[in-house]
Amino acid sequence: MKLPIIIFSLSTLSLSATDPVSLFNGKDLTGWKGSGYEVKDGAIICTPKGKNLITKKTYSNYIFEFEFKLPPGGNNGIGIHYPGKGDPAYTGMEVQVLDDTHPKYAKLKEYQFHGGLYTLKAAKKGFLKPVGEWNKEIITVNGSKVTVELNGTIINVADLDELAKKYPKHKGVKRRSGHIAFCGHGDPVQFRGMKITELPEGQKQPKASPAALAPPKLTSGFVKLYNGIDLTGWSNDPGHVGHWQARDAILHYDSKSTAKDKNLWTTKEYGDVTLAIDWRWAAPATRKLKRPYLDPKTGDTKKDANGKPIILLVDELDSGIYFRGNNRSQVNLWNWPGGSGEVYGYRTNKKHPQEVRAALTPSEKADHPIGEWNRMLITLIGERLTVILNGKTVISNAQLPGVPEKGKIALQHHGSAIEFANIYIKEM
Repeated sequence: MKLPIIIFSLSTLSLSATDPVSLFNGKDLTGWKGSGYEVKDGAIICTPKGKNLITKKTYSNYIFEFEFKLPPGGNNGIGIHYPGKGDPAYTGMEVQVLDDTHPKYAKLKEYQFHGGLYTLKAAKKGFLKPVGEWNKEIITVNGSKVTVELNGTIINVADLDELAKKYPKHKGVKRRSGHIAFCGHGDPVQFRGMKITELPEGQKQPKASPAALAPPKLTSGFVKLYNGIDLTGWSNDPGHVGHWQARDAILHYDSKSTAKDKNLWTTKEYGDVTLAIDWRWAAPATRKLKRPYLDPKTGDTKKDANGKPIILLVDELDSGIYFRGNNRSQVNLWNWPGGSGEVYGYRTNKKHPQEVRAALTPSEKADHPIGEWNRMLITLIGERLTVILNGKTVISNAQLPGVPEKGKIALQHHGSAIEFANIYIKEM
């Protein structure tokens, strides 16, 4: 006879984004206010009299997606957190939209190039398509963090709290809500495909990263596996571009790689190693799933006093780190009740003795809250694995029977946005 399943709620309702909403119907300026813009051939075009065209609605946390086409020397901008009065670049903030390749802009200041936060933060250069072609841009505003993605590449990441300290006289950088605006200068810049995805109100930004602030204190022999500049040392499949991204100290994954193998693999094979790595979930869960509450003594699902399996309803977040070139020897990162560090491929394999499976079950859930950074130290020598998570040993000298002697390491795609930092490795 089947035992009934008991379901408990592990947390409150999942924080998740709303569905994308179109901000342009392709026919008229419904939802916008201002003058000096017209609709033609399914696009909003700035006329010679065009200045500010703003959304009727105000927004705080959101993902704003749009396409734009620049004429030679074209100049416009995207106002964010604009109160509706004054110059959006100062009463709010302006993300530059500019043909910065034109000779008349030969002496631009760094923050004036396309994608820059005007007077506040410069963007990476060189990712605009040729003049006359459509570009795709995504501006994400979440709490104090602003990210600008152009044609699949992150060109600007800014922390408004830090910029407010650096530029205390700038009024707009202190704002956390307002209208979205097109900031015209009379040039026939075109916009289309505008849509917005609102992020949960009140969602807190993840705490400042120990990764971004201080590397772990390690013994000699460790080398960087992620250089903080690009994906040197990793197999960057074309389908990864724009998804697995180097964002300075942070290696960011948006969960949307189009590669056949969506995992990010090292180019080198490793045998006995210790891997130090920081990680955090980069977006809220999009669904809840029922997951087992594990018993570290047996490696099986824990049971209540009546012998019934305990299944918990959790925010589904899932990733992991593959060792020795295969997914069976994977140290799991997830929001399951048992916590990260489990080796699922061995723990669930009933061909292995129970003592082996139990040892590969985390002794406790040592994960920090969703959105905060976790620090992990993983040692694999021969068949023996130890995992330390946030200073707690959750897997201790556990055996991985038959694990290959050598193989590549991978950061796993499993449908969740995740960030990594301070990735160091020491070969034994």
